[in-house]
Amino acid sequence: MSDRHALEPTGALSVETVTRVHHWNEHLFSFSITRPASFRFRSGEFVMLGLPDGQRPLLRAYSIASPSYDETLEFLSIKVPDGPLTSRLQGIKEGDAVFLGRKPTGTLVTDALLPGRRLFLLATGTGLAPFMSLIRDPDLYEQFSQIVVVHSVRRVSDLAYRDVLEGQLAGDPLVQDQALLQLHYVPTVTREPFHTTARIGTLFEDGTLFKAPVTGPLQLDPTQDRIMLCGSMAMIKEQAAMLDSLGFKEGSNAAPGDYVIERAFVG
Repeated sequence: MSDRHALEPTGALSVETVTRVHHWNEHLFSFSITRPASFRFRSGEFVMLGLPDGQRPLLRAYSIASPSYDETLEFLSIKVPDGPLTSRLQGIKEGDAVFLGRKPTGTLVTDALLPGRRLFLLATGTGLAPFMSLIRDPDLYEQFSQIVVVHSVRRVSDLAYRDVLEGQLAGDPLVQDQALLQLHYVPTVTREPFHTTARIGTLFEDGTLFKAPVTGPLQLDPTQDRIMLCGSMAMIKEQAAMLDSLGFKEGSNAAPGDYVIERAFVG
């Protein structure tokens, strides 16, 4: 795919090596790359990734799916046949070189949320990626008593990391004990038979997201519930409007609030 010697680091970009590639299905894949010793990020942040394109690198924002303490950086991506970057990125193999931005950033971080009891992580498609980073961060379990991961996809095979999530992170060296008690996973599939097929908004309306083992109020409560949204623009707009109508306030790094969305990109 790319000759490592053909890529030269710049002030904004380092050159990293692909260490692992996993294809979930024909539309979805994840991959890991080496992590520079100086690279620091907060769980939930994104960074620019790319490949050379003539004289200039072709870059796109990707949420980091691995926890902030991991020795490698993992990403989740869709395969877009005519996508300028993804059409090429989906063909990467172990040993290939990629560009990595030196400055991660983003609003899907706990710093942008006020303290609360329950945290709902609402994702469609590859929007799950930043939440995979967050739920493997021990600090999250200190800040919230319950974490509910909601992942809405079209097909069952699109449920990336399903086994890990259904197992409540069993075997994770840092959070398995807390996750067993505090982490709840709610997958929903909208275009194939599955035990849950409703869209995210309906799961709130019909009470599915508040059923046992989740405890507390049977509806959203701005005084104790916090929400993160990542995925399709349609889902984000719909759920943000719903939250606004209930009195939730959007947060940012500068002014923490009750819910946050990633405004920089929709993945």
